[in-house]
Parts: sequence; C-alpha cells; structure tokens
Amino acid sequence: MYQAKELTVSTRGRGLVDITAEVRKAVKGTGIREGLCTVFLHHTSASLIIGENADPVVQRDLEAFFSRLVKDGDPLFQHDAEGPDDMPAHVRTVLTQLSLSIPVKAGEADLGTWQGVYVWEHRTSPHRRRVTVSVLGG
Repeated sequence: MYQAKELTVSTRGRGLVDITAEVRKAVKGTGIREGLCTVFLHHTSASLIIGENADPVVQRDLEAFFSRLVKDGDPLFQHDAEGPDDMPAHVRTVLTQLSLSIPVKAGEADLGTWQGVYVWEHRTSPHRRRVTVSVLGG
C-alpha cells in the first residue's frame, strides 16, 4: 500500500523548523504498520535533515558552521538574482539533502531517541515550504 500527505511548513527565515510531530502524524494516519517513509522537500534553497532534538545549541552550532562554510555575498558566486543569500542557499541545499528515508515500524516513524526531522531554511527571509511525506508498506 502507498499513501502520501503534503505539508506546508512556514519558516521564519534562516534556521531550522522541527517537523517531527507532523511527520509522525502523517505516518500514523496511513495505517501502514511496516514499511518506509520518504520525506521530500520541493525546493532548492532549503533542505531536510535528521538531527539532534534534545539540545537547541546543536542547531545554533550547525548554523554557525554553515555560515562560516558558505558565506552570503561571497564574490565567488555570480547567481544573486534574489539577493546575496541566493546562491549560498543553493550550495547549502546541495551539501545537505532534499529527501529522507525513515523506517516505519509498528505503525510509527522509527526515529532514534534524540532524532528530530527538520526543514532547514537557508534563505534569510521567511518562506512557505512544501513537503511530501510518502509511506510505502503494509
């Protein structure tokens, strides 16, 4: 059996938005007991990660690292049609991921104890991001 649900995630600008509860609810709502959940983000300037959900300092450290690794306004980048954060957002997305696979066990998204699912917004201004949660199994 296959089922999918679309989520709309509002971001506040650059940073992480926890969507773990929404993913868990989407998986549970399918009625599928065992299988695989795929979470897919339909954008090129944001990404998905599974990360530490117990200590918010981890999120700040990730953002600090990426700010050092891929700087806004870097003269290396020619693509700046939407501002100095435009190409850096695309690079950040390529370095992370747009799709996640999560096992489904006993009707639940089988995440680890300290794992959360996040949309990582790489643009500095707020956006609405489309995410599809697909579940395949029985």
